[in-house]
This record gives sequence, structure tokens and C-alpha cells, in this order.
Amino acid sequence: MRSQPRLPGLPGAYGHGEVRFVLARCAPFAIALGVLGIELSPAHDLVTGPVLSTTPALAALTMGPTGTLSAAAVAVAVNVTSATCNHSWGTQTQLIIGNFVGLIVVTVASVILSNAVRTRTRNELDQVRRIAVAAQEVVLRPVPELLGPVRAASLSLAAGSGALVGGDLYEAVQTRYGVRLIVGDVRGKGLSAIRAVAVALGAFREAVHYEEQVQEVMNHCAAALRREAAVRGTYSQAELPEVLLEGFTTALIAQVPDEPVVHLVNRGHPPPLVLHAGRVQALMPASPMPPLGLEDLVDGPPATPESHPFLPGDRLLLYTDGVIEARNRANEFLPLPEIMEEIPAGTTPREFLDALHEALVRHTGGRLTDDVAMILIDRLV
Repeated sequence: MRSQPRLPGLPGAYGHGEVRFVLARCAPFAIALGVLGIELSPAHDLVTGPVLSTTPALAALTMGPTGTLSAAAVAVAVNVTSATCNHSWGTQTQLIIGNFVGLIVVTVASVILSNAVRTRTRNELDQVRRIAVAAQEVVLRPVPELLGPVRAASLSLAAGSGALVGGDLYEAVQTRYGVRLIVGDVRGKGLSAIRAVAVALGAFREAVHYEEQVQEVMNHCAAALRREAAVRGTYSQAELPEVLLEGFTTALIAQVPDEPVVHLVNRGHPPPLVLHAGRVQALMPASPMPPLGLEDLVDGPPATPESHPFLPGDRLLLYTDGVIEARNRANEFLPLPEIMEEIPAGTTPREFLDALHEALVRHTGGRLTDDVAMILIDRLV
């Protein structure tokens, strides 16, 4: 799933929602400065105490107890400065004391309310996270460490804030035809993308066990996504291609038989990388295929598997474009092949993916703008 960056062409810049949040946090202090400006101007006869008393309450909405107390301290400082500069201590003592009492009452109430809201929000977020973890274990479960002639490991990272399940998919299953793997990327985001992930994985997990030809497994995934798109809306046959165009899925299925080869069916997905004798090679498709959902819109030959050498000791990495399109502050892509070649030999698949994860975090500064999914397999025999 391709998530929208914060601002196109400006990595790390604030998005519109973040700008509004920052402005909301600044509002209490801006009000206090505005009141101070009025009190130090010829218009200081205006009654500004009630306006100033609102600042702790506003701060409690976005900054919690610490921000609320800070806003209250600023409001007190403004009151003291105003009374001192305008020589009001003797003539308006009762009004000034009333302002202080109002600030204290509003501040205490705001701190209590802020703590209650934060506690409730934290409890609700913990519950949502537990549900998300359960959903992830069902939809994107970790692959087994040993599958027939290969050792395997998987990694999934969702770009959305607080998200655990995104629009990327992967699976690895041992069948009578060999080990079969899939990795894919659903275009779009949100619940519709997660639903498409579940549909594609469900079709794959069923078809891998009875379809002898690996391209037929891919066709089952395409048909399942087409049915899902038709069910979710009342689309005519003429409208369905346009609907699929808005939510197509790139996918790659690999099959590792007993022979030292790997069979691939690639439907518009980034090519897998094989690490052989310390060097990385991309297994580019000889005949590029359209993504799932675009079969009727893009002319091309029928999908057929392509075979590549996969010898004992080789490593095969399947990944989504969130890996190779990850950028640093200089707007440079992640040099994935070079990083793979630098990882010491002898590491387990889990350690290898952990090293790739660390390199990805260093390269992006922890700012993922797209979901990431990877499967690594080692050929044992």
C-alpha cells in the first residue's frame, strides 16, 4: 500500500494535520501574548482577565498536565506584568485577585480533566492495539522458520501512525509441489486495502495446495480480488475495470521445488533479489505482466512462470516497493543490493532481516512513508 508522504518532495515536512495540531498547541500562548499586548497598550482599560483564564483549559486539550501548568504560569506572569506596568495593585487589587482565583480554579479543573481523558484514551488505545495485534496474527502471521528445503523469516512494517496491518501482504506455505511464497502490495490505504490483503491471502492459502501450476495460483488471487471489488459495490461490468484500476495489487509468487531452481510469476511487482556467492542479482521478468486487477485494461501475454537458478547456500529476498523506495533526507533511495552484500555471511534469515530493518531505519531516520514487507529464504539443499 502506497501511503501519501507528508508533503510531496519535502521529506520530513509537516502535513496539514500536523500543522493544525501545532497551531492548536500554540493558541494558549498566542492568546496570552495578545492579552499582554493589550495590557501594555493605551487600550489597557479593556477587561482581559476572563480571556486569559481560558488559556489553561485550551492547553489541556492538546498538551496534558505539563502544558496546562505552563499555560497557567504564563497567564500569571501576564497578570503580574500588567498590574505592575499599569500600577494597578492598589486600585484594582480585588480584580487582580479575582483573576488569580479564576486561573487557579480553571487550571485545577483542566489538569483533573486532562488526566482523566488521557487515562481513558490510553486504555482505549491499548484495547485497539490488542485487537490490531490479533488481526495481524490472523492476516499476516509470521512464516515458519523451516519449510522443506529452505529456512525462512518475514518482516512487516506499517507506515501509518500506530498501525500494525497495512496494505502489504506475504505468506509462505509448504505444499506437495514445493514451498510456495507470495508477496504483494495493494494500491490504496485504509480498511479497503486491509480487506483486499485478507482476500488475496485467503485465495493464495487455499489454491497453493491443489493447483499444480503456479500461475493458476496467481489467477485464483486475481479472481478473488475481482469478486471482492464487485461485492463491495453495485458495479456494472462496464464500471468494474475502472474500479479495479483504482485498487490494483502487484504480486509475486515464488515456488521452490526439490530441484535447485525457483519458479516465479511476477504481476507488476519489484523483482526478487538472489544473493549468490556474495553478489546480489535481480531476477527481472522476461515478459512484464500487469498487476492484478488490470488484466482487462493492459494487453499482454498470459502469465507463465519463469525459472532461475537457486542453489544450496543462496538467499532469496522477496519485498515490497516500500523497501527500495525508502528515501533519506537527501531524497536518495535505499541501496538494497549493496546493503545485502554487506551483511556478514552465516547469519540466520531472522538476523538478516533484522539487519535490513536496522539499515532501513537508519536510512529513513525512522520516517516510513510506505508499508514494508519482506520474506527471506535460504536454500539448504
